[in-house]
Amino acid sequence: MNVQTPQVERTVRLDAATAGHTPAAVRTVVAELLRREDEYGTHELEEYVEDIVDTEVHERLGTLLSVPATDVTSLVTGGADAFRETLDRLPVGPGDRVWTTPYEDVARLTALFALRDRTRCRLDVVPLDAHGDLDLEWMAAQIDEDVALVSVAQVPAGCGIVNPVEEIGRILAPHRALYAVDVSYAVGHLPVNATRIGADLLTGDGWRFLGGPAGVGFACTSPRLRSALTEPGPAARYDQDLPGTPHSASVAGLNTALLLHGKEASAPREDLYPQLRDAVDRVAGTELIAPGRVQAGVLAFRHEELTASQLRRELRAHGIVLRKTVAQEMPLHLPERGITTALHASLGHDTTARDIVRFAEALDAIVSAHRPAEVVLPRAVGGSPIPATAVPSRTSRGSRGHLTLLR
Repeated sequence: MNVQTPQVERTVRLDAATAGHTPAAVRTVVAELLRREDEYGTHELEEYVEDIVDTEVHERLGTLLSVPATDVTSLVTGGADAFRETLDRLPVGPGDRVWTTPYEDVARLTALFALRDRTRCRLDVVPLDAHGDLDLEWMAAQIDEDVALVSVAQVPAGCGIVNPVEEIGRILAPHRALYAVDVSYAVGHLPVNATRIGADLLTGDGWRFLGGPAGVGFACTSPRLRSALTEPGPAARYDQDLPGTPHSASVAGLNTALLLHGKEASAPREDLYPQLRDAVDRVAGTELIAPGRVQAGVLAFRHEELTASQLRRELRAHGIVLRKTVAQEMPLHLPERGITTALHASLGHDTTARDIVRFAEALDAIVSAHRPAEVVLPRAVGGSPIPATAVPSRTSRGSRGHLTLLR
């Protein structure tokens, strides 16, 4: 007797910005090096990977980021660790100002608070314009030689706005301010050109859109920043105050991911972001969390009735994987807008148009299943039904006033 096996479609991973699908070749490399470590020991593996770093990893990162390989100064456990360590060595004093943005993530913001508390500098938040974009006019008018550091994420952790990092770099270029740019949620799906950005510090993670293994990132520093940094204290050299060293197998996995990305980058790809946005926007009761005039790769949204946890679980039952984001990821932006939790969809290199269709169908089916039956009220004089509810429209807010973060 012939038994028909039902065809089950693959799981749709819409979480590339979190820890997307790792290519099989990357998994194979990591597994083989872990096997070698078990057989020959840690030191043999470290020596093997040191050769890879010297001959391949820095060159591939330099090509990816459009910087000399010598500017790729360190491989770290994550971009946030490199940012924190750099701030610990930054010569900033009480008369200096540091700029951050409402889109700063909690890890980098914590490091900035520590810098402020240690040095007594002033920490200002760049205001947004009416569209939710960073106010470049305010920046151009307020920049002076008291501004020692400006920190910006090219794409934030909690939403898909693309900040104008190159334009900001041009505003800062004539001035003293060092420029730190986080590309963790940009590199791998958007062009990142550190030279055009003019960044003194460029940090990122390798396990998001790049498809590398978890626990490995990178930092690129300009000669100007390297000359400005103080030496780490004696305790920091041997303690946990320096950014963690990634496992050798993870470094080799990142090297393979960079090789694969270089090949994929030359192939034409369909822009699925408009389709993803439409899939959410057309479902009743959804609210897009998409500030600014330019978004890419990442879409955050919530539903007026269903919680993010409930939606995530039910989408998973349909074979769709998304991430839940919480307000604390961007503490200066999401809580002020009354957002506590939301869903976070992001597109990977292996995302297809069919994946977006499946997501759209699943989201619509879930929301429809929870929608209460329509109540038909008695008709008013003239035969027209009395509307049961009136749903107010939602509008985004912007502000041109800046904020100084005090103790």
